[in-house]
Amino acid sequence: MASKVRVLLNPKYKRNGTKSYVHLLRKYGFDTTLDGPYFHASHVHQQGKFTAAGQKPVGGRAHIHRILQKKVDGQSGDVPADDVQNDTMYLAQVGIGTPAQTLKLDFDSGSADLWVWSTELPSSTQSSGSGHTIFDPSRSSSWNSPSGQTWQISYGDGSSASGDVGTDTLDLGGIKVKNQAIELAKNLSTQFQQSEGDGLLGLAWGSINTVQPQAVQTPMQNLISQNLIPSDAQLFTAHLGEAAAKSDNSFYTFGYIDQDTVSATGNQIVYADVDNSQGFWTFQSTSATVNGKTINRSGNTAIADTGTTLALVDDATVKAIYDAIPGSKYDSAQQGYTFPSNTSTDKLPTVTFAVGDAQIAVHKSALAFADAGNGYVYGGIQSRGSNPFDILGDTWLKGLYAIFDVGNSRFGAVPKPDPDTSSS
Repeated sequence: MASKVRVLLNPKYKRNGTKSYVHLLRKYGFDTTLDGPYFHASHVHQQGKFTAAGQKPVGGRAHIHRILQKKVDGQSGDVPADDVQNDTMYLAQVGIGTPAQTLKLDFDSGSADLWVWSTELPSSTQSSGSGHTIFDPSRSSSWNSPSGQTWQISYGDGSSASGDVGTDTLDLGGIKVKNQAIELAKNLSTQFQQSEGDGLLGLAWGSINTVQPQAVQTPMQNLISQNLIPSDAQLFTAHLGEAAAKSDNSFYTFGYIDQDTVSATGNQIVYADVDNSQGFWTFQSTSATVNGKTINRSGNTAIADTGTTLALVDDATVKAIYDAIPGSKYDSAQQGYTFPSNTSTDKLPTVTFAVGDAQIAVHKSALAFADAGNGYVYGGIQSRGSNPFDILGDTWLKGLYAIFDVGNSRFGAVPKPDPDTSSS
């Protein structure tokens, strides 16, 4: 079997460059290398014997906790929930249970948990989540609740989601995945409550699933182990774009490559081998280009992350991109590069990132991510700080048809024509 899952643009999603950048700081925990109000601070917590009341512990173990902080008027403090982009741009419908309860989930190739809003949440949280579909396992005849399994996702700003785990039938575009682990939310911090979706479906490699005492099978792993997709097509694909707001042309497929989409681009699939040792869709991306000038990045790698809006790359490449845009500047208050909102398409550079030996371009419309005020826009490509790999989110993914080939451990890309340059 194979299936297609339609994707819709979240109607309540509001673009904000700084909030999206802080979301990535929170998700990946890297140190910033450019000025701005947000940063990670390291705090040492010592465990050991105390010599006297109120004195520091002696001996034992020291644990270093990294905490996301914000500087305001020279003082550092916690990051307010409203400072983080906690919502997702794209949502996909799935069915869980018998009869199926329809939920809208964020399909995220940068994580490996399938968690949902559930009736195990406190009533106050459930009532505050008006507009959410809250999964009720008691209404499903196929629900099974194994004992002793728990899950928790937590970030350096103190935000977290956690709960217990059961199994049920997952309807993924018509494919019925039996005994799929469903992580029920019992606790959601304010940040997680702010999302418009009803949960998340992780499409990263199973090694980073958070369920304890033992990780559970992800939907992709179950599709393969239950022989629900062809043995020669153990993959999923992502076709994302702004047109999702007006039509149904954005989608994921499971178990096949949509050849009509490939043919419509007029391009061929290019592949790069994937290193999944860290659980991400990591591939070699050892060069980039700006207006045809090559930037060599020996040993550089990148991940494809459908759960991320921006693209983050090394500082030298970011600087080269914005040096090519007239009037651009780094805005430390917004912690990102900005450029004049009236910049015409022909003044924007052609930017590409390597997938193995091939170069895949960023659509020019994606270079301007969000209004930054005062006649400027926040750029869709920003600094990855100390992060050791590029994080290529929707800014880049919208310019290609992405193929996540699990069976062959490779990432494929089909460049889509850029509507802003195809007529020029």
